Amino acid sequence: MDSLFKRDALRYHSEGRAGKIEVKPTKPHATQRDLSLAYSPGVAEPCLEIEKNQELVYTYTSKGNLVAVISNGTAVLGLGDIGPLAGKPVMEGKGLLFKIYADLDVFDIEIDTKDVDKFIETVKMIAPTFGGINLEDIKAPECFEIERRLKAELNIPVMHDDQHGTAIISAAGMLNALDIIGKNIGDIKMVVNGAGAAAVSCCRLYKKLGIKPENIVMVDSKGVIRADRTNLGSEKREFATNNDLHTLAEAVKGTDMFLGLSVANVFTPEMLLSMNNDPIVFALANPNPEINYELAMKTRPDVVMATGRSDYPNQINNVLGFPYIFRGALDVRSTDINEEMKVAAVKALADLTKEPVPEEVNVAFSFGNLTFGREYLVPKPMDPRLLETIAPAVALAAMESGVAQKPIKNWESYKENLRKRLGIGHPLLRKLKGLAKANPKRIVLADADNYKMLKAAEIVNNERIAIPVLVGDEELIHQIIDENNLELEGVEIINPRDEKYKSLVDEFAHDYYSRKQRQGLDQKAARQLMLNNNYFAPAMIKAGMADGMLGGLERTYPETIKPALQIIGRKESDSLVMGIYIFLTKNGPYFFADTTVNKNPTIEQLIEITLQTADVVKSFSIEPHIALLAYSNFGSSDGYSPDKMKKVAAYMHANHPELIVDGEIQANFALDDQLLSQRFPFSKLAGKPVNTLIFPNLSSGNIAYKIVQSMSDAKVIGPVLNGLKKPVHILQLGSSVEEIVDMIIVAVNDAIKLDKQEKQ
Repeated sequence: MDSLFKRDALRYHSEGRAGKIEVKPTKPHATQRDLSLAYSPGVAEPCLEIEKNQELVYTYTSKGNLVAVISNGTAVLGLGDIGPLAGKPVMEGKGLLFKIYADLDVFDIEIDTKDVDKFIETVKMIAPTFGGINLEDIKAPECFEIERRLKAELNIPVMHDDQHGTAIISAAGMLNALDIIGKNIGDIKMVVNGAGAAAVSCCRLYKKLGIKPENIVMVDSKGVIRADRTNLGSEKREFATNNDLHTLAEAVKGTDMFLGLSVANVFTPEMLLSMNNDPIVFALANPNPEINYELAMKTRPDVVMATGRSDYPNQINNVLGFPYIFRGALDVRSTDINEEMKVAAVKALADLTKEPVPEEVNVAFSFGNLTFGREYLVPKPMDPRLLETIAPAVALAAMESGVAQKPIKNWESYKENLRKRLGIGHPLLRKLKGLAKANPKRIVLADADNYKMLKAAEIVNNERIAIPVLVGDEELIHQIIDENNLELEGVEIINPRDEKYKSLVDEFAHDYYSRKQRQGLDQKAARQLMLNNNYFAPAMIKAGMADGMLGGLERTYPETIKPALQIIGRKESDSLVMGIYIFLTKNGPYFFADTTVNKNPTIEQLIEITLQTADVVKSFSIEPHIALLAYSNFGSSDGYSPDKMKKVAAYMHANHPELIVDGEIQANFALDDQLLSQRFPFSKLAGKPVNTLIFPNLSSGNIAYKIVQSMSDAKVIGPVLNGLKKPVHILQLGSSVEEIVDMIIVAVNDAIKLDKQEKQ
């Protein structure tokens, strides 16, 4: 697994466009006039306005949404001083997280100096470019002086996340842990193992929240930091104790909380046993904590524990903080990220944990139903409420503490704008992946003797997204695996033509023949068909040997879907099978239907397509806003297609008034809510941005999705088949590995939904 992950990590960063981030234009640039406005001579106008009033730089440039992630590479993750170039992938990664979680743009800046004065001077000189500065991976003690001086000398928010991110998230967890065990923050005694930037920042914030300074004992590699020790820096001296303590074992006796920001396995079961009742243990060393989670729980069942790992409850993860803190700070044009704003983030996180957890978060984790308690002290990173909870709390604190230059007046409007930003980074796909990992299903990959299919199988197997079953020529599959050094050991491979599967082929053929014998099929033909991967794979699904299937990578759509329709069949509740494409865009997901199956649907079939699509959209916890498309708007032109869609709309209004659906309507009006509301304020879609498009026929739907797919940078998932009894999906010819993985994730989620329906 380690070698596979290493190879995939290197491939991830290098394939295609190197790196993880890029700069994209946000304004039209197709014509000479566009370019004249963007640059000379048009660009002179905003320049002159900014010269007169420098605050207008936030109106005419991207400064207000731009964060610099700046490092000299002296303390990169757990890798140490590896230098600015080697640290650049981490800074790009931080930029990616800023973008997908808070829609903040980032330039990563790597500075090649360890000289504090030169570093500070460099940052000060480039600061006018940015709305905020995120200092990253700078070693202690230099990081303290760098942050302190930059905060004092710049009028934009500056934060060293390695210090304050861990402090903020762990502080929220600590407050909730104390609430659960019923202890007062002013009474507890705490020992901190580690004396770096994060440890110092944590202790400073904890003091601000109410821990008494004399109740904190800090330990470094030389032992307890005592007042009588020589050569202590100012940060360590701040936490030096007068108590007669020398070792971690001595320091931890009779304490209420252990905070580890050090190295693995230094906190022993004996030390844990010496703590007070209901001890709080935050063992945050990565990748391995100061004490193993299972060992700690076995030693003290009353322990309340957090780690830095995602595979245990209570992960203290900085991504819960920095994107949203900078979002709130920049949105009110704060001149600082001060203590009040940090405390506001702590309390917002702590309070959010006590709220009911959204179902999409619940089902994505194997810890059961998440409720506030010992195993749920802080929110999960995929919680969609984080942005609209923490950013406003930070923004309000900035306003109340006097550092906000652009106060927010309408909080509901602000929160709604934050929700719209969640379209960044495809949260729907992240949610589906989380659900799949929590409950992986057996997915048959037909025609698996193909590198792309096998690479996708390797990924989903390695990440435990699904349990792949490979159907194809076993010898060829092993050849491809060996040639490409793929890791698929233990993955099941089935070749229907192999003699050892003869009885299974006979069983499938007999079942198929028994259902088709009066439709011109004889036993010999049935058996011959079952030697075909595209017939054998759906027969496996029907027999309960797997939960879903993917096929069609190298075959046409009709020759792949036909066997599935004949062997698995339609759901009794659905009168047709139809296909949906999902486009993941900056504005959120869009659903296109029907794009793959029904050539010229009748009014009744269009009604069924609309209802099925609405159910699919709802299954993703999204309210469908459905436009019935045509070449006219509400009777503006006559014709067969507009008439069909008009009648579908009338049926939906009469029989399903709860659905937000209307038509017939042209696509440009459907996708421009302002235009639609101005011209057709009577429509049910007015003020309800459309996310679901129903096409009058296969031709229009197929053409539309292929144009959008080819001409936009939207991520595409599909075609998602709906209406079959079991999850079957047909890949596009030549799908990429990423697209195959996405469709496997969809198939697993379909199987999970089917399980739930059958249990109800």
